[in-house]
Amino acid sequence: MLKLIQKTALVGAIILSAGAALADYPEKPIQIIVGFDAGGGTDVMARTAAPFIEKYLGEGASLVVKNVPGASGQIGITETAGADPDGYTIGTFNLPGMMARTIDRKSAYDVDSFTYLANVVNDPNVIVTSKRGDLDTLEKLIAEATANPGAVTVGMSSLGGDDHFMLIKLQQLTGAEFTIVPFSGSAPARTALMGGHVAMGILNISEVAEFQEELNILGVAQAERSPFAPDLPTFKEQGLDLLNGSMRGFVAPAGLPADIEAKLLDAFGQLAGDEEFQAAMAATANPVEVVTGAEFKALTASLYDLAKGVWETTPWN
Repeated sequence: MLKLIQKTALVGAIILSAGAALADYPEKPIQIIVGFDAGGGTDVMARTAAPFIEKYLGEGASLVVKNVPGASGQIGITETAGADPDGYTIGTFNLPGMMARTIDRKSAYDVDSFTYLANVVNDPNVIVTSKRGDLDTLEKLIAEATANPGAVTVGMSSLGGDDHFMLIKLQQLTGAEFTIVPFSGSAPARTALMGGHVAMGILNISEVAEFQEELNILGVAQAERSPFAPDLPTFKEQGLDLLNGSMRGFVAPAGLPADIEAKLLDAFGQLAGDEEFQAAMAATANPVEVVTGAEFKALTASLYDLAKGVWETTPWN
């Protein structure tokens, strides 16, 4: 009888301990690793989402952004994959770029290296040109790049990312040829474009919506006009069947404890129905599309297949 009582007490203590651990999480600040420079679309998403994740994790939760730019986001996501799976390191995750990094170079991570929390943004690409030049229409841009192959320089945040895949599609559709100038993120690419150092840029709508007085925005790569820039035509309206964009979300290292994973998934899952969050994202022209957990991982696998197919037919380095 005594042994039974002791065993029951032990089981109860374990259950209470597990419950207390879950209730206590997070006990210290959670670090969000952003693999790009401050001011770009990924950084803006992370900083906008952070206070809402804090709200849903509970009183006392604190998320701190750490920018780790370089290698088209690979440095930051590698640091995330190698962190302790304790719930205190989260990384931003860009598609298709993060999976493309496992194809075009050696990588210390793969699709199984992460606990998939949530995709948050689906941000269409745009083509922009400098106000310092005269390539102020899509027709003029394509004519110049066709007549003088390689003469038009293109600023973008990375090779093997959504910007680059957009350019590949553009070249295949038009026969035009451009010269790529990659940067460590979209913010420096945009700065170079506004300074007249490159003639054209491929960015995302969230990254240029507030810069329409400084840039010529020639088209949006989605099926219908963006509510963030309703006066801008789509490429389909201009005769090009050009659809492309960037998905941005959050992952943690693989092996996250089930209770912590559940708490994080619950917090991220509530973003879709939070009107204040939707308004905050709309203010930064970030189109929200929340996909969580297993569905997010399946989406990642499908975009890996897309990137691999592009690599096999049109390798980018």
